[in-house]
Amino acid sequence: MESVFTHIEALLVRDLGGMKREIEAYPDDAQIWAVVPGIANPAGTLAIHGCGNLKHYIGFVLGGVPYTRDRANEFANRTMTRNEIYREIESTISVLEMVLPQLDESVLGTTYPEAVGGFQLNTQQFLMHLCSHLSLHLGQMGYLRRFLSGANQSTSPALLAEIAENK
Repeated sequence: MESVFTHIEALLVRDLGGMKREIEAYPDDAQIWAVVPGIANPAGTLAIHGCGNLKHYIGFVLGGVPYTRDRANEFANRTMTRNEIYREIESTISVLEMVLPQLDESVLGTTYPEAVGGFQLNTQQFLMHLCSHLSLHLGQMGYLRRFLSGANQSTSPALLAEIAENK
């Protein structure tokens, strides 16, 4: 039987790949940082924030991978190029691929080691939250790109085939 962590890794890697495709679909680096009235976070911010979440909560907290998160900078930094964002996504995937296969499933029923947003969840609940949180931001990136560029085509960010390939 496959590990729950295998499935979590497949979902997160798929959505990080979807974020990379969304960033690639923007016409230029400047639009990665553009917003419209009522939208606070540009696509670049959403990608950087998603990576920061995963590097901290999975890499550092669960895996002990050295990482000092600067959450405020995730939202303030609007100067990275798409290539720098690609590297951030790739390094996040590397962290996930290193940490998740090494975790013992017994950790799933334990209390997640860090209270988040004032809440203490079990580890499985929190990992499911991280999956859906990343997917939420991926969807936001796609709609913002379509609005800014006028493009109506999808980048196919959530392909089932990518989950099957990562089994």
